[in-house]
Amino acid sequence: MSLFNFGKKKEDNSCICNCICSANEVSENTNECCGKTVNGICCIKVLGAGCKSCHEMYENTKQAVNNIGLNIEVEYITDMQKIMEYGVMSMPALVINEKVVSQGKVLKETDITKFLNKQIV
Repeated sequence: MSLFNFGKKKEDNSCICNCICSANEVSENTNECCGKTVNGICCIKVLGAGCKSCHEMYENTKQAVNNIGLNIEVEYITDMQKIMEYGVMSMPALVINEKVVSQGKVLKETDITKFLNKQIV
């Protein structure tokens, strides 16, 4: 028996969200993306426990998305089962295109903007 499905191989190596992610960037999570890509970004999620720091990260992420002019809704996930599927052990965490790009610290708007700009086509 494996704990949290660690050690189990994923059979499909294609991107979950059918966007620009390469197959080697796909983690072993089973989360689904919205399927709609805007400038190369299909989804943005903030993972957190609902604490003050996690809310601050969520608000900073929403503001960064608005500053860039992306028409993407930022999802705030507090369900621990879903968070564990990403393999995140420190919160808050930022997920872009189903890939964890930061965890364990509250990012400023400028830092989040840098992560988003790397993904924009």
